[in-house]
Amino acid sequence: MSLNVLGASILAAEGGEGSGFQAPTPQEFYQPLIGSGDWAITRPMVVLALSVLLIAWFLVATTRKAAIVPSKGQWVTEGIYGMVRNGLARDIIGSRDFLRFVPLLFTLFSMILVNNLFGIIPPVQYPTMSRIGFPIALTLVVFVVYHAVGIRKNGFGGHIKHMIPPGLPKPIYILIVPLELITYFITRPLTLALRLFGNMFAGHMLLLLFILGGEYMLIHGAFGLKIAGIGSFALALVLTAFEGLIEFLQAYIFTLLAATYIAGSLADEH
Repeated sequence: MSLNVLGASILAAEGGEGSGFQAPTPQEFYQPLIGSGDWAITRPMVVLALSVLLIAWFLVATTRKAAIVPSKGQWVTEGIYGMVRNGLARDIIGSRDFLRFVPLLFTLFSMILVNNLFGIIPPVQYPTMSRIGFPIALTLVVFVVYHAVGIRKNGFGGHIKHMIPPGLPKPIYILIVPLELITYFITRPLTLALRLFGNMFAGHMLLLLFILGGEYMLIHGAFGLKIAGIGSFALALVLTAFEGLIEFLQAYIFTLLAATYIAGSLADEH
């Protein structure tokens, strides 16, 4: 939750008896820093750029003096890299082709994880992936790679043919072919992006609601509401801890699905 949103809530609450509590809205996720409209420089844009710098610094700092007995930072980097390299890339894509996709998968996992964790780390407290444009951009990268690899492997015709289940009665293909093309070109990319966006958006909205609602009840509520306000803050703390686990899982699932799609594009033609 951003400090300017919290301040706005307090001012709204103190504006008079008729104002009351104002629940957070999706508009809280659009916070222009410079300019306005479609070309504004917004808070999530700055947070994303900060994450790139932070990840680059951490990787360089923890691997520049790599040792047989790793430091804590080197241990963290090697652990994450090993999980992506061996647990995702090699196990899903296969030992023959996985190495060339490790940089992409490691980048996806690192960027999503750090930007998700920013949602619960002060003073940022903003999950970048709760802005739909960022999951869409990452999804487009995955599916450009997916189709490029498939076309290179099997040719354009073979890549399209690979999407259609073999062995069906020919009349069925009238229905199946459009559905499969919609699935591969629209449904899969859309669900991949929306899965990441929806979890980050909903989680941040819940944190905003519990924290702002608890603040309002503590300041403006009667005795019973003040007790409920304390409970609201307690739930926010529990949700924050749970959110950290969800954010890790979302980064893992997105990278897992990306590896699965790439593995599918590498399969031999029917």
